[in-house]
Amino acid sequence: MGKFNQVILVDDDAEMRIATSQWLELSGCDVTVFSDAPSALENVGADYPGVIVSDVRMPKMDGMEFLKCLSCIDSDIPVILVSAHGDVQMAVDAMRSGAYDFIEKPFDPERLLEIVQRSLDKRRLIIENRELRRQLTGSEVIERKLIGNSSVMRRLRDEILDVADTDAPVLISGETGTGKEVVARCLHDFGSRKQGKYVAVNCGAVPQNIFESELFGHERGAFTGADKRRIGRFEYAKGGVLFLDEIGTMPLAMQIKVLRVLQEREVVSIGSNEPQPIDFRLLSATNKNLQQGCADGSFREDLYYRINVIEIFVPPLRDRGEDILFLFDYFSSQAALNYARPEAALQGSDIGLLMSHQWPGNVRELKNLAERYVLSSLPVEQRLSSILQQGRTDSVQSSSLQSLMRQHEKMLLEQALVSCHGNVQEVMVALDLPRRTLNEKLQKHNLVRKKYL
Repeated sequence: MGKFNQVILVDDDAEMRIATSQWLELSGCDVTVFSDAPSALENVGADYPGVIVSDVRMPKMDGMEFLKCLSCIDSDIPVILVSAHGDVQMAVDAMRSGAYDFIEKPFDPERLLEIVQRSLDKRRLIIENRELRRQLTGSEVIERKLIGNSSVMRRLRDEILDVADTDAPVLISGETGTGKEVVARCLHDFGSRKQGKYVAVNCGAVPQNIFESELFGHERGAFTGADKRRIGRFEYAKGGVLFLDEIGTMPLAMQIKVLRVLQEREVVSIGSNEPQPIDFRLLSATNKNLQQGCADGSFREDLYYRINVIEIFVPPLRDRGEDILFLFDYFSSQAALNYARPEAALQGSDIGLLMSHQWPGNVRELKNLAERYVLSSLPVEQRLSSILQQGRTDSVQSSSLQSLMRQHEKMLLEQALVSCHGNVQEVMVALDLPRRTLNEKLQKHNLVRKKYL
């Protein structure tokens, strides 16, 4: 459990304190025991990296009052209440007051350990998210734009900062929804041309009959409806950055004209004979394999090498496992603010669902899911599974049994890696697998243990 393995145990029964603390310590927890709640309160502060297990019936201060005091210190500290005198109403009151869970004596030690481990996972997520939020406040840094703490995202930010100050053309590649335009914005905002314009053109959204006019501009009277001169995007981006999104969809007839502009560094608008110098940095983006396009004739090879002096690949969300939970928390918080809805905390049982999802729509899909989660009227514990199930209906129906079994196996492996924080020994025990078999399955599903440490 690493750093997040601390447990404060409060019970006025000495025998119960000893027995429970020994059981938790044997399971890897770092346990601190107290015989009364006031003494425990003195040792709890905001961002305490652990959970509280407390008896309810105690002298000086009972468990319910203790829970309220803890909420004033940090309302997100998981508190597990234990009572030999519990009843249904007490459990309901405890949960309404913010308790993480309620368990009756005598209890099964394995059940208590399961609850503690789940609550520690939740606490780790909360503390890590707080730290990342602190990093995202204050000065204008690239971490505020490209959010994530995974190794692939740290490498991506380094790549951007390495080339941001140059004028070299950059081709940004990656799947739909990964954030290619965010990368283009960062290259502008952290580059030497940040005082200049950022001009974006979605090549897939411009009608073919006006494509040339959009990029090159036109003179008055150049064609029917051209009642005044209009400069094109090439000229308009002077001194700044021109971003050609979905460049793989650019018509072949336009590709040769764009290539000439890039070679000559000048543009001639429609209806004019006078070339105008251009001065912009070119950024392009594609979700297609442009090398394959060169091979099949849909994209000019000479243009490909002109725009691809530097290539930056934006990783898919499924390769950013440790970022998924934080991004969900970030987007749901933003949605709650935008829609004036209360923030809905992620439930512990939902972590596996998020981590096992394949995210075909990448960050854009996750953002949409977080907004639906906040806006949903379902009970919090039902929201995520319901939303994901709706999105999976068609794909599940069209999947083979073998494919479904493979997906389920990968989901179980990821859930075990998350709950065990990448500890191979713990994963082997949890899944009852020998090391060799576990290694083979991790390799088969491209799961890297280090990502879950």
